Amino acid sequence: MNYKAVATCGFGLESVLTFELKKLGVKDIAASDGRVSFSASGADIARANVGLRTAERVLIVLAEYPAATFDELFDGAEAILWKDYIDRKDAFPVKGYCMNSALSSVPACQAVLKKAVAEKLKKQYESSFLPENNRITKRIQFSIVKDVCTVMLDSSGDGLHKRGYRPLTHEAPIKETLAAGIADFARVFPESEVADPFCGSGTLVIEAALRARNIAPGLDRPFAAESYSFLGDSVFAEAKEQARSAVNNDAAFCARGYDIDADAIENAKENARRAGVGDCISFLQADARDFVPKENEIIIANPPYGERLMDESHAERLCAEFTKSIFNYKYKGLYIISSHPEFEKVVGKKASRRRKLYNGMIPCQLYMYF
Repeated sequence: MNYKAVATCGFGLESVLTFELKKLGVKDIAASDGRVSFSASGADIARANVGLRTAERVLIVLAEYPAATFDELFDGAEAILWKDYIDRKDAFPVKGYCMNSALSSVPACQAVLKKAVAEKLKKQYESSFLPENNRITKRIQFSIVKDVCTVMLDSSGDGLHKRGYRPLTHEAPIKETLAAGIADFARVFPESEVADPFCGSGTLVIEAALRARNIAPGLDRPFAAESYSFLGDSVFAEAKEQARSAVNNDAAFCARGYDIDADAIENAKENARRAGVGDCISFLQADARDFVPKENEIIIANPPYGERLMDESHAERLCAEFTKSIFNYKYKGLYIISSHPEFEKVVGKKASRRRKLYNGMIPCQLYMYF
């Protein structure tokens, strides 16, 4: 059976996610702000969860319908054949959001949708009570945008940025999915040499290494839909086996990460080990202002923004001193993500290209120097 699916992502990563989905071979791909929809079999949904680097979640669309009133919201949800997806004892929490719609109260919409699902399941199971005491949870998500409700079932569980290798999170981390997107913009290949002078917990170089070695980001983590029998009993096991067979541990890729904080370096080493790429990344405690790039090296960096680690003037001075030094050397490419609105003025050089991205809720630009 084919489903309509939606992969969500951070704003600015839609084109990268679209390319990832094309590589998976799925059909009917359409991108919009923060999401890419596609047609998918149960096996495709499993492969998307296991293999997508820049997606935050993979959702299965169950219905889309007009919902300008609570009656319309209830009736549309009640019409879904919920028994096909939810067993009698499954828990089914409901979450979502409303935007530019007559229905604007999220808690009220949650309650109406929850009631609609419960009433339909009671009828289908011929029961007056739904215990919701099974260990299986089917998370229902909804969006109401311009009076159109989309009801979806979450197939991912924890967000896909949670790869499982970063239990030790240093301050001011960059999300794994965003780091993977930056590695794509930087054109990291199996033979690439990569460096991060502000490595923190190591996420940028780890994601670059995972990409270079073709190690699927979801190989070592569970997914909610592994218990969804309607997708197929073995689709996730098969997706993970296919992904393991595609790993290229012989890639010539190498990377190095530097940070002035000794604790950050120890965390980065442990995270790289957990990710299975500790053998191709070296980490060293050092000041970024002393960093000297190699001629064939791709430099990716997430310097302090002045949000948490230091005040804005200190962050500006650090970035200016770092770039003043590095612009004097030859390198293959320099990719710096920053939230500073006057970044190019601070560093004294206009970027070859820029890309608007979000680091969590922080609007940023990826400044690219070739």
